[in-house]
Amino acid sequence: MKFQKINKKVAVTVIVIFSIILLIGILFGIKFIVKKVNQKPVYYSVIKETYENVIDISGTIEAAQLQELQALSSGTVLGVYVKEGDHVKKGDVIIQLDDTTEVYNLEKHDFNMAATRITGSAREIKLMNTERLSLLQKVADRKVSATFDGVIAALDVAVGDSLEAKDCVGTLVNVDYLTAEVEVAETDVSKLKVGQKVEFTFAAYKDTPVYGTVVGWPAIGEITSRGATVVKAKVKVTEYPPEILPNYSFTGKIQISEPEDYLLVERYAIKREGKKSFVVNSRTNKKIEVEVKPYGSTTVKIISGDVKEGDVLLQLTEPKLSGWNKARKQSGMIPGFGGVPMKR
Repeated sequence: MKFQKINKKVAVTVIVIFSIILLIGILFGIKFIVKKVNQKPVYYSVIKETYENVIDISGTIEAAQLQELQALSSGTVLGVYVKEGDHVKKGDVIIQLDDTTEVYNLEKHDFNMAATRITGSAREIKLMNTERLSLLQKVADRKVSATFDGVIAALDVAVGDSLEAKDCVGTLVNVDYLTAEVEVAETDVSKLKVGQKVEFTFAAYKDTPVYGTVVGWPAIGEITSRGATVVKAKVKVTEYPPEILPNYSFTGKIQISEPEDYLLVERYAIKREGKKSFVVNSRTNKKIEVEVKPYGSTTVKIISGDVKEGDVLLQLTEPKLSGWNKARKQSGMIPGFGGVPMKR
């Protein structure tokens, strides 16, 4: 009788334990099913990013050559042979000062020199030849002449004006091409090469970029007022619109290498199986093998695979959370967790 009571108690205990286990299993199953039903899929879009390997520059564009039209000696202006906008050739006389005294002194010297050749010594003739060169220079200094082919950009002088030595009355420029010196940080100088493409953007001309080239740089650096060491590279523009004039400001970039396009996506769209990586296209539900490289903390660069810009991929792995963020996830505070989809 006693044995039967014990068996009965054991049976009841077993039934109770089994019922509890069954109930727990049912509860976990229900929770799992509810979670799966409520959990919405997360998607990530494939984006394209263009990487440019460039050196940023800025500065002021200058004419290929520039001559300040200055009087070399004092005197009265007898002739002005050009006006603003005129083209001149190298050696053309632009302004003539009164040279009466200088021409007289030269002709008198030539007269005396002719007599000396008959009666004077070789040393006297040599000295007079040297003196003649000085007198010729004084005659030349009464003229303002072009030192290169160019255009008269500015001119402010008239016949009868009295000029002092070094007075500046105009500007001659050669605009066959434009040039500029730009600061390049010492850490970037090793990237420079003659002939590299340069893209200019002018504040006064925003229609299209203007292109030029790197033509050289000195073998010595300079320290700026900011305390930075730079090298002043020379850049050149040979073809440009007429709206761009010398002394216009610009920003730009020296192109070190051709731009590269990258396809990027969040790394949670990637799943690894052995040594291979895969993504799943959300539209076709197709599993696609890809090759990827890390690109930032949560992003990868797609090197190869049948994936293109704009493709929408399914999330295949979940982000790893710290203990603190796990608590936030459970409370539903983190977007993209606890049934709230992440939108990318």
